[in-house]
Amino acid sequence: MFQVGDKIVHPMHGAGVIDSIVQKKINGVVREYYILKLPVGGMMVMIPTENSEEIGVRPVCKGSEADQVIAAIPEIEVNMTQNWNRRYRENMLRLKSGDLLEVARVVKGLMLRDEERGLSTGERKMLHSAKQILISEIVLSQNSSYEAVEERINTALA
Repeated sequence: MFQVGDKIVHPMHGAGVIDSIVQKKINGVVREYYILKLPVGGMMVMIPTENSEEIGVRPVCKGSEADQVIAAIPEIEVNMTQNWNRRYRENMLRLKSGDLLEVARVVKGLMLRDEERGLSTGERKMLHSAKQILISEIVLSQNSSYEAVEERINTALA
């Protein structure tokens, strides 16, 4: 179980700091929830404590691991299918995995596709959200600024 002040990652929302742990009654059931405050956009996410592991909630990676991910971006092999539906599903599974390297793979793949052919609205949203997830975790793991991390990722992708 995590404590208030812990830095954690939600696979679909990115990294944040546990602001509080509260009990709420939803649909007649009282449960404990982590209130996760996300640095990007100031959003708050409620995560049920009892199944946070199943959701894929985990501690933020170490700063050295974040450096390794950024260093690995230029080497990431991207082979995305032409079928939009299958490509979207594969990318969604990568995001849900919570693996930072897989999130970086989605970002790189969609950015390359955007340069070649352009992206659909759904894929553009996915690229935006994947970038937010990637950047938010690196920001928290390295106590860096959003802009500095975004610049490092854009440099690695170039």
